[in-house]
Amino acid sequence: MGSVGELVPFMNNFPHADIYELITPNLLHQIIKGAFKDHLVDWVEKYLCHVHGDACANEILDDIDHQITVVPPFPGLCHFPQGHHFKQWTGDGSKALMKVYLPAIKGHIPQEIVQTFHSFLEFCYMVWWNVITENNLAALDDMLMQFYEHHEIFKTTGVVVTFSLPQQHSMKHYRQLIQLFSVPNGLCSSITESKHVKAMLLVNQWLDKLAASHADFKSRGMLEGTCLSTVLEALDQSTNDIWGECEDIDGPRVEAHLNIPHLSELVQLFLCEQLFPDAPDPTNIPHLECPGYTGKISIYNSVSSTLYAPSDLSGIGGMCHEYIHATPAWRQEGPHYDCVFIITDPELDSMCGMDVAHTLCFFSFKAHGKQFSCAGFNHVGDAPDETTGMWMVCPSFAHSQFPNYAVIHIDSIFCMAHLIPIYGQEFVSSQIKAHHCYDAFHGFYVNKFADHHAFKIAY
Repeated sequence: MGSVGELVPFMNNFPHADIYELITPNLLHQIIKGAFKDHLVDWVEKYLCHVHGDACANEILDDIDHQITVVPPFPGLCHFPQGHHFKQWTGDGSKALMKVYLPAIKGHIPQEIVQTFHSFLEFCYMVWWNVITENNLAALDDMLMQFYEHHEIFKTTGVVVTFSLPQQHSMKHYRQLIQLFSVPNGLCSSITESKHVKAMLLVNQWLDKLAASHADFKSRGMLEGTCLSTVLEALDQSTNDIWGECEDIDGPRVEAHLNIPHLSELVQLFLCEQLFPDAPDPTNIPHLECPGYTGKISIYNSVSSTLYAPSDLSGIGGMCHEYIHATPAWRQEGPHYDCVFIITDPELDSMCGMDVAHTLCFFSFKAHGKQFSCAGFNHVGDAPDETTGMWMVCPSFAHSQFPNYAVIHIDSIFCMAHLIPIYGQEFVSSQIKAHHCYDAFHGFYVNKFADHHAFKIAY
């Protein structure tokens, strides 16, 4: 970029102004579309062509595309029915690809490139936090150093000649800009860029509708109180309105309907835990005292969850609303059984105090004068992966052969979890669809990049 002699820069009369301190972080063009899509993703394709040749590289890229298409659904996660080869990329498309790209390429590229993406994504998601501490700033510096160290492989393999790129260089200034102007918290130029995407006439119509809505809300008393009082009131109401449509089934037919082996024994164990909470081991309760249930239960295909997630798109006070599904048919494409985080130890932080579970059904019943809201699930174990930075999980089995089923109280569910298969180096069959994933694969990554709330949980 050159300069024009007749023009006087606006900072000419401000001798102590530093132009570099006046440039705010631009998460969209510097990080998401710049360093990620225009650089790293393109470099991976060039690397594959450089190492394997065009024909073999295209086969690998097709498999990467297919791996992206079979990722299980998740709220706010973009579905890529044709992979990631778009003619025109948008900011939303780039952000969506960031959430699922790393597991898809891991089996086809060297470890150094995987670690490059890992450190880069960690940096991106950390600068998006609504609160950043001094420890987080130190972690940012560490992730940036790892990124610069690992991405040298692109130069040593001849993919790129130089790293003199403004978008990547801007990452060096994020720590100072955060200290000067606070956290970006999702700020990017797409906010102002949207002004020229849609006509101002439409914007004016929205403003008129907002003004009319404000007058209507004020007349109804909906603007009274504080954000906190509104959130607390909504949470009180949500406890009685978390269920979707239900189906009532008699006890003897429940096990066959849900296809969960030994469900009656699981419900019995659940009741023991609920009615005898002080018992050190519910399995040692005398058989005659151990409660059972053979009556009618109400089965639900979904439940709703309200949680605090200020770094994601959310409502009043940072509250977020999501639906957890356990339904045998979803949009004429197959079953839809979501995974969830389950709180096992409230005293421990993040994943250390949680398990990951695959929900199979939601149901409620009334026994011993109490209403129980439950979830049946298949337990999943956990272990971290140093290369990708993601926790790895696999289905848990009782006695090494039977799936480890359990019935839990719905209050122990924290929020949804997103799992992506560990694909390995073998190509994925074209017959596998998204709803086959939890049965077709034996290991999964806990996708910490699904959203910023998941990133904090699995950090």
